[in-house]
Amino acid sequence: MDSDDALIVRRVCAGDREAFALLVDRHHARCLRVATHLLGDQDEAEDAVQDAFVRAYRALGAYREQDRFGAWLTRIVVNQCRTANAKSRRYARLDEAGDPEARDALGAIDRQREVAQALAQLGADQREAVVLRFADQLSYDEMAAITGVGVSALKMRVQRACTRLRALLSDHSHV
Repeated sequence: MDSDDALIVRRVCAGDREAFALLVDRHHARCLRVATHLLGDQDEAEDAVQDAFVRAYRALGAYREQDRFGAWLTRIVVNQCRTANAKSRRYARLDEAGDPEARDALGAIDRQREVAQALAQLGADQREAVVLRFADQLSYDEMAAITGVGVSALKMRVQRACTRLRALLSDHSHV
């Protein structure tokens, strides 16, 4: 698949702008899955992925590792999610007061929603590591290439994130 990506990238760089749609079709679902897990919000994830594709398209001419397009694109998605998380933290204080009825409704949500909420309670670094490892099924070496963080640090982040997730999900199931 990477060699196919390299061929498509070369076509786009040679002026076939329509060929970029093939890359979007090939990578959109995976990028959206990663962004949704990192951001915890479908709409924000879709915005981040769209922004990532726009950035990738604009930078494609300068990109040299054409056989690693998927990893490069994932790095852009992760960076877009980091930016979105930083922006949302500015407004989080406004949401903390929250509606008590909305908090009471949490008892009726399904398991997938519980996991998404538990993920949202992790720090950004741990959430990013666990999503890349388990949702995107990347190796630690691939994760290191995307994040710029060492393998041992990533393993520690994943271990700590899993411990925290177990605690959060265990606490939630006893409510």
